[in-house]
Amino acid sequence: MDLDEAEQLRLLVREYSAAIYRVALSIVRDSALAEDVTQDTLMKAWQALPGFRGESSLRSWVLRIAHNTAISTLRKRRDVLADPNTLPERETRGSVERDAQDRAVMAEFTQALEELDELSRSIVVLRELEHQSYEEIATTLDLPLPTVKTRLFRARRKLAHALEGWK
Repeated sequence: MDLDEAEQLRLLVREYSAAIYRVALSIVRDSALAEDVTQDTLMKAWQALPGFRGESSLRSWVLRIAHNTAISTLRKRRDVLADPNTLPERETRGSVERDAQDRAVMAEFTQALEELDELSRSIVVLRELEHQSYEEIATTLDLPLPTVKTRLFRARRKLAHALEGWK
C-alpha cells in the first residue's frame, strides 16, 4: 500500500507523537521545549521516511530520532531552559491529606528521576512508559544490550530507594 505524503505525516503524528513527546520531555524536562522537539522529530522522520531501511521497527527508528533531536536541542539551549515542573494540577477526588501525601510522593519521585543522567532517564521512559523491550531500547539509543540492562537496573534501584519511605 503506497501512502501519499500527507497520509504518511498523519500516520506519524497519530501513531508516534505521544511517545515522542514523552521521550523528549524525559530529556529536556520542559513541556514547551518537548513540544518543539516533538514537532521537529515528526518533520525529520517524515522527511527521512523514504530512506527508512527497516533495519529496526519504525517505532524504534522514530524514537531514536526523537532522542537525538532532544539531546541536540538540549545542548543548544542548555543555558535558557525554564523550570520543567509545569505539569497541570489534577482534579482533587480524595481527602486533602491524601492529596498532599500523593503530591509529596510525586515530588520525591520527580526529584529522583531528575537526578538520573539523561541516558538513564531515557531508558526508564522507553521501558516503563513506552514498554519497549531491552533490544528495542538498545536499537533506539544505539547502545549495547548489557549497558541498557545495567543502566535500567541502577535507575530503578535509585527510584525505588527514593520512594522507600512512602510504601
